[in-house]
Amino acid sequence: MSMEFLLAYRPLWAILISLVAAALIMLTGDKRPNLRETWTIVAAVGKMLIVFSMLPLVLAGGVIEIEPFKIARGVSLHLRADAAGMVFAVLASFLWVVTSFYSIGYMRKLQEEHQTGYFACFAVCLSATMGIAFAANLLTFFVFYEILTIATYPLVVHHRDQESIKAGRKYLAYTLIAGQLFLVGILWVQFLVGHGDFQPGGFLAGKASVGALQTIFLLMTLGTAVKAGVMPVHGWLPSAMVAPTPVSALLHAVAVVKAGAFGIVRIVGYVFGPQLLAQLGVAQILAWFAAFTIIVSSLIAMAQDNLKKRLAFSTIGQLSYVVLGAALLTPLGIMGGIFHIVAHAVMKITLFFCAGAIFATTQLTRVSELNGIGREMPYTMGAFTVGAVGITGLPFIVGFISKWNLALGSLQGGQGVYVGVLLLSSLLSAAYFLPIVYAAFFKKSEPQVAKHHCGEANKMMLIPLLITAAVSIVLGVFPNAGGGLYDLAAMSAQSIVSGQFMVGGW
Repeated sequence: MSMEFLLAYRPLWAILISLVAAALIMLTGDKRPNLRETWTIVAAVGKMLIVFSMLPLVLAGGVIEIEPFKIARGVSLHLRADAAGMVFAVLASFLWVVTSFYSIGYMRKLQEEHQTGYFACFAVCLSATMGIAFAANLLTFFVFYEILTIATYPLVVHHRDQESIKAGRKYLAYTLIAGQLFLVGILWVQFLVGHGDFQPGGFLAGKASVGALQTIFLLMTLGTAVKAGVMPVHGWLPSAMVAPTPVSALLHAVAVVKAGAFGIVRIVGYVFGPQLLAQLGVAQILAWFAAFTIIVSSLIAMAQDNLKKRLAFSTIGQLSYVVLGAALLTPLGIMGGIFHIVAHAVMKITLFFCAGAIFATTQLTRVSELNGIGREMPYTMGAFTVGAVGITGLPFIVGFISKWNLALGSLQGGQGVYVGVLLLSSLLSAAYFLPIVYAAFFKKSEPQVAKHHCGEANKMMLIPLLITAAVSIVLGVFPNAGGGLYDLAAMSAQSIVSGQFMVGGW
C-alpha cells in the first residue's frame, strides 16, 4: 500500500478507525475493562492525528477528495475534506479525546452498567460525525446523518429505565421523521439536477420553479433543524438529558446538535447558495425562527432548576446562533456562524463536564442545591465560570469572537435588528448562568453540599474539564490556536460567497 494511497484516503481512515475500535470494544467486553478503554483512547488519539494531518493542505487552500464506493450512476459515497468540513472534523476529533478520558472517570466513579455498549456506541457516533464532516454530497451526508441517529439511541436509553426509554422513543420519533423529510428533499434534488454534490455557492439556481425550490428548502431545513434544536422542533433535546452526562456532552457539544447546525450551513452555502436564497426570500424566515429560538429558549432556561436542563435550553438558543449566521447570507455572518460551532462546543462541553463532575462527586443535580459548592470544588466551579461567562460573550473567551462576527454580519446585511437579538441573548445568558456562579462562591453552603462533600472530582474527570476551559480562553485570545479554525471558518465563508473551492488537493 503506497504512501500516496494512504494520504489520499485519510478522510476514509478517519471514519473507519472508530468503527474498528467499536468492534474491538464489543469483542473485549466487560471482562477486560482496561483493554476495552484502551481501544477507545487509541482510536480517539488516532482519529485526531489523522484529521490534524490534513490541516496543512486544507489551510493552504486545497481539498482532499475521494470516491471510495460508487453505488449507481450518479450515486456514490463521496468524501471531501474542505475548509468547512475540517472545522467540524478538527473540533469533533479533539473533543472525543478529552470526552473519552472523562467518560472513563465518570463511568468508573458511578459504576455504571452496560459500559461496553456505551463505549462502542460512542465510537460509532464519532465515525458518523466524521462522515458528516467529510460528506461531499447530499446522499453521503444523509447516510452518516442517519447512522448518527441510530448509534445515539442506545446512549440516550443507557439507564434502561422507564424515563430513559420514553426519552429515547421521543428522540427517535423526532429525528427519524426529520430524516425522512430530508431524504425527500434529497431525492427531489437528485431528480432535478442528477447529482447532489456540494458546491460552494450552491447548484440549484434555475433548476426548478420558485415554489419548488422553496419547498425543497423547507424539507431540508426541517430535516436538519430538528437535530439543531430550532424551535418548535426542539422537544426531544431536553428529554434526552436523562442520559449519562458524557452523552449529554456528546449530544450538545460534539455530534448530534452540531450535525444539525452543520447541515444547515451545507444546505445554505453548498446546495442553494446565498444569491438564490436571497431571491427566494426563505433565508429571512429561517433567520426569524433562529432569533425566536435564541430568545425564548433563554427565557425557559432561566426557569429550570435542574442544572442539565438549564444547560439543554441554553444549547437550544446557542445553536441557533449558527443557524442565524447562515441565514444572514453575508460573509461575516456565515463566518461567525461556522466559528460558533467551535466556540459553543468548547464552552458547553466544559459546562456539561462540570455538571457531571458535581453529580458524580456529590449526587447533586439542582441549581438550588449548589450554594457554596465553589468553596468545596473550586477548580470545577472555576471552569464552570469560564464556560458560563464565555456563553454570555465576555471578551477574551471564545464566545466573544463568534458573536462579534455575527453582529458585524448582521450590520453587513443591513439587518441591525439581529444585533439587538444577540445583545438581549447575552443579557439573558448572564441572567441564567451568573447566579449559579455567585451562589457557588459567595453564598453559605447548603447542608447537602457539606453532607456529600468528597473534594474535587477524580482526575479523569477534572483534567478534561480544565483542558476545555483553558481552550475556551486560548481560542478567545488566539482564535487560530486550535489548528487554524478561525481561518478555516473565514475560508469557508469566502468559498460560499465566491462560489468556488480553493485550488489544490490530492
